[in-house]
Amino acid sequence: MADRRLQVFYTVARLLSFTKAADALHMTQPAVTFQVRQLEEHFNTRLFDRTHNRITLTPAGDRVYTYADHIFELYREMENSVRELTGEVSGMLAIGASTTVAEYVLPTFLGDFKLKYPNVTVRLKVSNTDGIVSMVENNVIDLGMVEALVPNQNLAVELCGRDELVVIMHPRHELATSSAVSMLELRTYPYVCREEVAGTQGIVTEYLGRCGMHLSDLRVVMELGSTESIKGAVEVGMGISIVSQASIQKELRLGSLAAVPLNPALTQPFAFVHQRLKFRMRAVDELLEFARRYCKTHFPTGAGTDTALPHLP
Repeated sequence: MADRRLQVFYTVARLLSFTKAADALHMTQPAVTFQVRQLEEHFNTRLFDRTHNRITLTPAGDRVYTYADHIFELYREMENSVRELTGEVSGMLAIGASTTVAEYVLPTFLGDFKLKYPNVTVRLKVSNTDGIVSMVENNVIDLGMVEALVPNQNLAVELCGRDELVVIMHPRHELATSSAVSMLELRTYPYVCREEVAGTQGIVTEYLGRCGMHLSDLRVVMELGSTESIKGAVEVGMGISIVSQASIQKELRLGSLAAVPLNPALTQPFAFVHQRLKFRMRAVDELLEFARRYCKTHFPTGAGTDTALPHLP
C-alpha cells in the first residue's frame, strides 16, 4: 500500500547498497536503480551521492529517509491496529537462522506455525551467526535464531534453550554403551571433525582448551564441511565425532548412530535476536510467542526466558 518508490529508496538508504537492497527486496539491481531514479525525478533532486562504488545520502536524501522511517512506522501501527480488531494475523515475515537451527530445528517449528497461522508467509535466510546478527541490525530480517550469545547491546537477545553437543559413533562401537566419555578417552579413536570456520567446531576447540587439550591431540582422520557429511562418515564406521544433539534425532530413531554425552557436559545456546525498541508487526510478536512455547517443549533447559541474556564483554 505504501509508495513502492519510497520503499525501495528506504531499503537502499538503510543498507547503503543497491546490491544488498536488491537482495533484500527480491528485485534486480536495475529495477532498484529505476525506482530510486523515479523518486529523485519526483523530488527533482538527487537523493544519493555515488562515488567510488560507495553511496551516501545527500541532505535531501537524509530528510526523505527520516520522513520515510516515520511513514513506515505509522503504516505498521495502522496495520496492526486494524488486524487486532479483525483478529487476523497475516503478512510477510523474514527470519534468519544459523545452519544447525535452519536444518534441524526450523522445519518442524515452521510447519507447526503455518498450521496455526496459514495467512502468514515466511521467508527464511540461512547464514552463520555473524551474518544473521548483521541482517537483524540492518532490518533485513525481523527475527534471527542463532547458536550463540550475541555481544550487541542494541539488540534484544532471548535464550530459547540449550542444545547439548554429544559424541556420535557407529552403534557397534565400543563407546556406544558408555554413560559418558571425556575428551581424554577420545584421543585413541579416529575422529571426524568440521572445518575450523564452523561454529560447532569453534565450540569444540574452546572445550578442548578448557580440558587442557588441543585439536592436534585427537586422531583427526577427516575434516568435512557439513554435519550431514560427518554423520554419513560416522554411520559407515570411519570414526567418531561431536555434533549437536538436535541434528541426530532421525538417526537415533533409526538406530544408525549412537550418541554419548561428554563429561563434563558441553552445550550451546539457542537464542532469538531481534530489534530491541523497533515497533513490530503483530505477526512478528505472534512468531516470537509461538517460538517461546515451542522451545519450552523441545529445549527445556533454560528455555522460555523472556529476559535478555547478559552481553559478553
